[in-house]
Amino acid sequence: MKLSNFAFLLASLCAAAGAHAAPVASTAAASPSSTPPAKPPQATAAPAATEHAALPPPSSAAQKLYTAARADILQVRVLLKNGRTQSSVGSGFLIGTGDLVVSNYHVVSQFALDPDTYVGEWVDTSGQRGNVELLAVDVLHDLAVLRVNRHGTGFFKMPEQLAPLTQGQYLYSMGNPLDLGFAISEGSYNGVVTRSFYDQLMFTGPINAGMSGGPSVTASGDVAGINVSKRLDGELVSFLVPARYAQQLLDKVGTQGKPPKDFKPLVTAQLLAHQEVMLARLLDSPLSLKAMGPYRVPVRESDQMRCWGRSNVKSDKPYTIDNTSCAMESAIFISGALQTGQVSMRHEFLRSSELGALRFSELASASFKNESFGSYKSTNLTGPHCIEQFVKNKSLPLRAVMCVRAYRKFTGLYDFALLAASTDEPLMNLQSRIDARGVSYANGMRVSRTFLEALSRESAKKP
Repeated sequence: MKLSNFAFLLASLCAAAGAHAAPVASTAAASPSSTPPAKPPQATAAPAATEHAALPPPSSAAQKLYTAARADILQVRVLLKNGRTQSSVGSGFLIGTGDLVVSNYHVVSQFALDPDTYVGEWVDTSGQRGNVELLAVDVLHDLAVLRVNRHGTGFFKMPEQLAPLTQGQYLYSMGNPLDLGFAISEGSYNGVVTRSFYDQLMFTGPINAGMSGGPSVTASGDVAGINVSKRLDGELVSFLVPARYAQQLLDKVGTQGKPPKDFKPLVTAQLLAHQEVMLARLLDSPLSLKAMGPYRVPVRESDQMRCWGRSNVKSDKPYTIDNTSCAMESAIFISGALQTGQVSMRHEFLRSSELGALRFSELASASFKNESFGSYKSTNLTGPHCIEQFVKNKSLPLRAVMCVRAYRKFTGLYDFALLAASTDEPLMNLQSRIDARGVSYANGMRVSRTFLEALSRESAKKP
């Protein structure tokens, strides 16, 4: 079957997935900490509130800053409406002498997406508390602006001209770590992280769960960034959202009028904008081709996507498997059970000189059937709707499976997965897969077709 016919059959598949995209109530389990895995798989949330990680004693400069700023630091709590039970905690800070608070989107995501179930509450360093009103969110940079029923002292400001940062200068992060009490931690600025899809600042200092959404300031008190996450596989490797993104969101709040009653359409629009930029970057030039035996496989190596390889060549198996995988190092946090806006691709090259054709076929088939395309029980996405066909591109006959899942709460967004396996050799097999998460129907089809057409086999050399 030609690729054009395969794409035609997929149109009905994607339409069927979209037909099941009616919104449903979220039943995702709440995390005891609100910090998300911002840089999967290695960059992740600050750990749960049961972890005990002592902060180093603050310097005299840190003590002076905290004394001056403490009245404007808040803990932001998410509570169940029924019973007012605490579900998750984070931090935030008052801007100027007004009543606006900057925090992380992931701190308030539960009541942003499910306001019938959750509400927000603020608590300050003196123990005062009150309700919060959500005014604006920026899911792409993990920010939110809230309104509270008290005013700031003017310590934290967002001037039009933000202070420049120099690598190595001291920064001071504030918040309520592990729900143990308000604190300040000292570290240093170490540049912009380029491997994140959107700029983040690297902070060499401790940021623990519960500090998400708190401010990170210079020694003179200028806001440098907003605490967002840390690496669990490193020592004191933490990340901040640059202050300019918070400044931009505050500017929008000043001109937006009434806040939306339902934030899901706004989140959907931001995710659709993200996937347009993401796919444009991915496909703005032809995918690179790497050799795996006689096959050529598409990959993309860039600041946002890294590739890795491994092999079992030294094992005692009667066959050899080489693997190449590429994945974006960041994703967009939507809720504790959903991260999206990410592309990954991988290739597996199997070969054997010891197994017969029948046994090798069983091995390759078992590997192909072992692929997972998602759960049918998810409350965030529909079950996978799949189609399988034997197709042929310009140089390679393939067995291909396409699966599509629709987002239940965010109409117009899908997860696409394409799995293809070569069928041209009895003792050699290439299996390739691409996953595009949180993309439009048109872009999912586009990236799947581009990937499938790029798979090829090197022409046999003439004697």
